[in-house]
Amino acid sequence: MATMMKNIAQIWRCANLYRAEAYGEEGIGSFRDGYLINICRNPGITQDKLASLLYVHKSNVARQLCWLESNGFVTRKADDKDKRNTLVFPTQKAYDYLPSIREVHSRWEQQLCKGFDAEQLLLLQSFLERMAENARNLVTKENADDEKS
Repeated sequence: MATMMKNIAQIWRCANLYRAEAYGEEGIGSFRDGYLINICRNPGITQDKLASLLYVHKSNVARQLCWLESNGFVTRKADDKDKRNTLVFPTQKAYDYLPSIREVHSRWEQQLCKGFDAEQLLLLQSFLERMAENARNLVTKENADDEKS
C-alpha cells in the first residue's frame, strides 16, 4: 500500500509542477485553479462551502482567496442574509481564464493516460472514483467524530 501512496503523491507533485509551469505568468499556481473552477461553477459560494468542496482547511481558503482577489480573479462580499458568511464571486477575468485551465487539465490527463486502451481507462476511472469516495467517507467520518467530541 505504501507504494501506491508514493505513486499517488508523485503524480500529484508532478501535476502541480506541470500546471504551475503551464499557467506561467498569470501565476495562479497549481492549486488555485481548483478554486477558480469551483467559484466559476458556483458564483456566490461561501468560503466554508468552498473549503468543503476542495477538502482544505478554511484558513487555506481565506489565504488563497486573498491572492485571487488582489489579482482580480474574484470578489468577496458579506452575505446579506447571514453576515457570518462571505460570498465569493468570479470576475470576468476568472471566466476568461477558465478555458486555459481546462486546456491545461486536458493536456495533463491526455499525457498521463498515454498507452492505456479504452477498457483500461474505464477500469482506472472506476477504481479512482471508488478510492476518492472511500477517502471522502473517511474524512467526513473523522470530521463528524471530531464534532461529537
